[in-house]
Amino acid sequence: MNPSGERALAERYDAVLLDLDGVIYRGHAPIEGAAATLSRLRELGIPRLFLTNNSSRTPGEVARSLRTLGIEAEPKEVLTSGVATAALLRRQGLAGATAFVIGEAGVREPLEEAGLRLARGEPRTADLVVVGLDRSVDYAKLRTAALLLQRGARLVATNSDISYPAPDGLWPGAGAILAAVTTATGAVPEVVGKPERPLFREAAEATGATSPLVVGDRLETDVAGAEGMGWDSLLVMSGASTLADLIGLPHEPTYIGRDVSSLLDDRPPARFRQARVSDVLALRDLLEAASLGAAGVEDRLAQTLVAPERSPG
Repeated sequence: MNPSGERALAERYDAVLLDLDGVIYRGHAPIEGAAATLSRLRELGIPRLFLTNNSSRTPGEVARSLRTLGIEAEPKEVLTSGVATAALLRRQGLAGATAFVIGEAGVREPLEEAGLRLARGEPRTADLVVVGLDRSVDYAKLRTAALLLQRGARLVATNSDISYPAPDGLWPGAGAILAAVTTATGAVPEVVGKPERPLFREAAEATGATSPLVVGDRLETDVAGAEGMGWDSLLVMSGASTLADLIGLPHEPTYIGRDVSSLLDDRPPARFRQARVSDVLALRDLLEAASLGAAGVEDRLAQTLVAPERSPG
């Protein structure tokens, strides 16, 4: 409860699911206000879970990295696409199955803990080919994966992110590796990470939430994934997406805020959407009141965003 007596935005949900890069930190620096906001969520007793498509690191490694930034985090508060992939395969009764893995410790360790047997070298047979981020991927791994798929192995991917941000620019992500495999074989993967449902389902299982709020900086993964689950979302302007990105896209966040500290607002942050024909009169009145030209406003709806008046909390 805020000093105003109104409930904070986060208090209206039974859990908060948070993306990392662009929400909690940017590059190697925490986003201003993130540590204090997350500490307050813990004080309020609101379950929080960090969600990341990056399958290269284990939850313990992610939690340690967050703590170096001054952000309280435990491994149990981190869900990676690697962990979610292992959980999905375990639920499907695949403990004991053989998997050829293109990936790092963040996916290999959870798979072994889930009871899968990891094929080494260049096996001739396997039940599964699992593709994640692998910064030592080479032609031999791609060739082996392609041959196994041609022999009947099933393809599973931790995520389909084509790239990820690095200090000197964008580096190829798991999706780039996956694209090489699918282009060579025509295999159709089962994808676990955002915006697909398996990662979000595992998040609901981990938190016990039925009505969580998803917080992210990307429309195409965080917001689209929340929308697919029927959950509300908060798009923050501290990362990848901008207001201009909303124009012409099918995915609309429930709320838009400056950064993660919007979770503590006692009034819902603004919700922007693309203008519609029904908004023309209001837009015309607004422009005329501001002594701006209103002519042709109906022809500019596709390039116009509006924020309906916010209701009290």
